[in-house]
Amino acid sequence: MEGKWLIADRDLNEREGLKWLLKTSSIPVTTILLASTYQEFIVLFETESPDIVLMELDMINRDDWSTFRELMQIYDPVLLLSSAEATFEKARLAIDMQALDLMIKPFSTTKVKTSFQKAAQKLGTKTPTNGRYQSNIYKDISYEEIFIPQTTITENYHIAAFQSESIETISMLHAYLSEFPFTEMHGIFALNDMIILLFKETCKNINEQCHKAMRKWEEEFSDPLAIVVHTGHSKSASLNQKYLQTRKMLEFTYYKGYRQVVEFNYSPDWVHIDPFLAPPEQRDWVDMLSKLDLEKIKKWLYDEFLQLKNPYPDPGLVRIRLTSILAQVRRYMKTNILDVDQRYEKEYRYIFNSILYDRVIFRTVQNLILFIQKIFLGAETSIRNIKQDPIERAIAFIRANFSNRSLRLEDVAHYVDRNPSYFSHLLITKTGTGFTDVLASIRMKEAKRLLIETRKPIKEIALLVGYQNSNYFSRMFKELNSKTPREFRMQKMAMKIDEMGSD
Repeated sequence: MEGKWLIADRDLNEREGLKWLLKTSSIPVTTILLASTYQEFIVLFETESPDIVLMELDMINRDDWSTFRELMQIYDPVLLLSSAEATFEKARLAIDMQALDLMIKPFSTTKVKTSFQKAAQKLGTKTPTNGRYQSNIYKDISYEEIFIPQTTITENYHIAAFQSESIETISMLHAYLSEFPFTEMHGIFALNDMIILLFKETCKNINEQCHKAMRKWEEEFSDPLAIVVHTGHSKSASLNQKYLQTRKMLEFTYYKGYRQVVEFNYSPDWVHIDPFLAPPEQRDWVDMLSKLDLEKIKKWLYDEFLQLKNPYPDPGLVRIRLTSILAQVRRYMKTNILDVDQRYEKEYRYIFNSILYDRVIFRTVQNLILFIQKIFLGAETSIRNIKQDPIERAIAFIRANFSNRSLRLEDVAHYVDRNPSYFSHLLITKTGTGFTDVLASIRMKEAKRLLIETRKPIKEIALLVGYQNSNYFSRMFKELNSKTPREFRMQKMAMKIDEMGSD
């Protein structure tokens, strides 16, 4: 609904800036009044009776506070407060006044727009208007009826799901959609990652309305939207079933991207893919990484992930497949001793989170390519730095590949470009031990970690650290540690229990 606004702030630039943001927003406004002092505010408030007040708390003196509170209680405008002090006292005052929001200076444009939208929405629920959505027109539909399987609703509804690319703008999106002049809309429901709209079955232009809402939103907020419209007419499907189908369809954004409205009237299905790299694919990745072949890696990733067509694979399986590739990159990092550099570790964690949480696969693939490019630059530097010390490179290679049950001295010697016999001599000279002992030591160190930190069976741990035969692994473990793996684990568990008891 259109409203009369009164903005009170001592700072001229702040007042004009707030006025400009309000005028250029999609919020319907009849009048915008400005006050630079508390006395000016009182005069305007009593003569104009504004619907919405944005008041700077810091301009109210202690002696005027009780008067201000009484005015707000009597006239009950929608109240927004601002302050330059991010203190508990200001927050307490805002709560005491039952203010809709408290904005802390310096203002964030996004925060101001969100607060404005919330105020306009609040005003809309206070005063009925012709043809505009009000909160009380869909009290016959509850959250439970949408999100919990039920059969109590006999009327058929269409569903539209709105999702912003930035999860931080979800409350702003809710306020915006609540104020948008949709026709034949029966309800709006906010979730933590999307907004659900219900339209009456008689509505014939849902797609067109959603396109208009998306265009206006992006013009004002520059935040891409993905919209899915479920127009199925099956009355046998409950509202909850339609919601679940709509949510699933929204996952197609992972492949299609944002800035579009997708309409469907069927239950979408995924195709199955193997989420893990097959042995030949693993060898391809080892080869591409070892040769620093970025162009081949780009082509592999583009062909694998950016040429997908409907029916698409389950995004969850695709994410697992991407983590399998990242595991190969991680081994490469360890081989070139890059995992000890916090810069690369930070980048690695960023890419891991990108794989898990990015909403568009194209962005994840691009991030992964850029990361590999940085890793290659780091590897080249690392190789130059340790080129004169092949033993350091060899040990790093062993640490990265100790789980390979067929790892041989010849493999390591080939990696550091040395004759096997000469390499063996260098290894003994520098470390005092031969290849077999170095490999066993690295494997046993990892075995100890797994025994202490996990509950994995001994047989599984043996395989993870490079031993095909668990009995042989146990015998080797006892020779090097004077205890069997089981005895070692029990001893560490007992020590941990004793430490907890002493605490």
